[in-house]
Parts: sequence; structure tokens; C-alpha cells
Amino acid sequence: MKKQKLSKQLRIDLTGYAFILPNVIGMVCFTLLPIIFSLIISFTNWDFTKGIGNWKFIGLQNFIRIWTDDWFTAAIKNSLLYAFITVPLSLAISLVLAVIIDRACHAKTALRLAMFMPYISNVVAISIVWVMMFSPWGPFTRFIQFLGVKNPPQWLADYTWALPSIMFMAVWSGLGYNIMIYTASIQGLPQELYEAADIDGASEARKFFSLTIPLLSPTIFFLVVTGFIGAFQVFGQVQVMTNGGPGTSTSVLVFYIFRSAFTFYKMGYAAAMSWILFAVLFIVTLIQWKGQEKWVGY
Repeated sequence: MKKQKLSKQLRIDLTGYAFILPNVIGMVCFTLLPIIFSLIISFTNWDFTKGIGNWKFIGLQNFIRIWTDDWFTAAIKNSLLYAFITVPLSLAISLVLAVIIDRACHAKTALRLAMFMPYISNVVAISIVWVMMFSPWGPFTRFIQFLGVKNPPQWLADYTWALPSIMFMAVWSGLGYNIMIYTASIQGLPQELYEAADIDGASEARKFFSLTIPLLSPTIFFLVVTGFIGAFQVFGQVQVMTNGGPGTSTSVLVFYIFRSAFTFYKMGYAAAMSWILFAVLFIVTLIQWKGQEKWVGY
């Protein structure tokens, strides 16, 4: 009887393993093995156009040479600037909009859907639209001229304004996702706390800063972590809108990794930069995870 039970349990276990096996195989083949392979080739000077066997191990030279590369230092500076401006700005604006839509707007579902559409739209299509928006005959330039500025900036062609222009587009396109996440949390907040605040005569601003933000702190933390991870991996907008230019003004880290690998054919050098990017993301996420103990309340 015991042997029969063991056999039945074994069949149940094998059935479960059979269901997860395709996913495990996919993860190993398309995630784990490429990660290991990228770590190996980061210690080589491999030019992949010459075949998989034509590589030479050079130790830590790629990781050392990176820090003397002006393109890399510009890319990491732009990535940090992009992440630490777009993420807080997007989260702050979307939180205010989410509260306003939830408390004071009609047609809430239609508004949220309209704001969510850019997030799920093709990044290439959106980028092309924004290239036209920032063009010399586009609405932004026309509006600046209407305000009396005779020589408005060239936006995407201007070394100073190119990255801020992409940041503006990124904040706009990410609002819908943040609003959806905020809305799901706002609708689950305990309303008795707001009723008590109303009885005490608290203003809307006081309720927002003393109730809404503290109660939403776990949601804000989730969006901060995922937002920074996504911001450090920005690529499509830069590739389509500016191709990293003018100069190095919009060359972010992922774009330079791509360019090193598939334009300059320095696959080992690109792999080394990928691991630098991993280290930066790990450190930023670790700092956020440690810092949450001081401001996130569950």
C-alpha cells in the first residue's frame, strides 16, 4: 500500500515537472546560458564577425579600458541623468493625476485608457511622432515662436536640449502605466481614514500629504524600483529620435553597448559594459531596498 502511494506521488510530481519543463528549458537556453556566455566573452576581445572561435582572452582589460573611454563615461552620465530626472518626475506627476482623476473627474475609465495608450503603443511609432513634434515646423517650435522667442532651440538637433526632449517624451509616455498602478492602490485605501480627516477639517492638500502618500508608499516603492530599472535600459527612443547624437548628448549606456557590439563589432567590450550596467542597477536597487525601511509603511 505504501509503495502504491509512493508511485502515485511520483506520478503527480512528474506531471508537475512536465508542465514547468518548457519554461525551465526556455529560461536556461535564452536567459541563463546567454548570461554565462556574456560573462565569458567580457574577458575577451572577440569580434563576432570572425566566428565564435576567434577570440583571445585578455583578462580584465575591457573592464579597465572602459573607464578611459569618453563615450562610455558620457553614456553612463547620460543614463544617470535620464534615470534620476525622468523617474521621480513621472512618479510625482502621475500620482497627482491619479488622485485628481479618482476624486474629481468624470469619464474616469476613458481618461485612464487614453493616458495608458502611449505606454502600450509601439515605441518606434511614438518616437517618430515626437520627432515630428520637435521638428522646426512642429507644434513645440511654433508655440515658442508664438511666445515671442525668435530663435527657438532645435530640440533634438541641439546638444543642450536633445536629452531633455527625450526625457519629456519618456515622462509623457510612462504616465499611463503609473496612473493605472496608483489607481488600483488608491481604490483600496481605507475610506474611514479620509472620513475622519474630513470631520477634523483637514484640507485636500493635508489629506494628500498625510494620508494618501504614506498609505501609497509600498506602491511608490514598487514603481521607483521598476522605474529605475526601466530607465537605465532605455534604448528605442534614443535609437529612433537622435541615434545617440548630436555628439554624445543622448548616448545612453544601452545604446552604446548596442553600438559597440553591432557597429564596432567589439562584442567582448560590449559584454563588459553590460556587466557594468548590471552592477549599477544592482547597487541602485540595493540602496532603494535598504532605504525603504525609513519611508515605506506596510
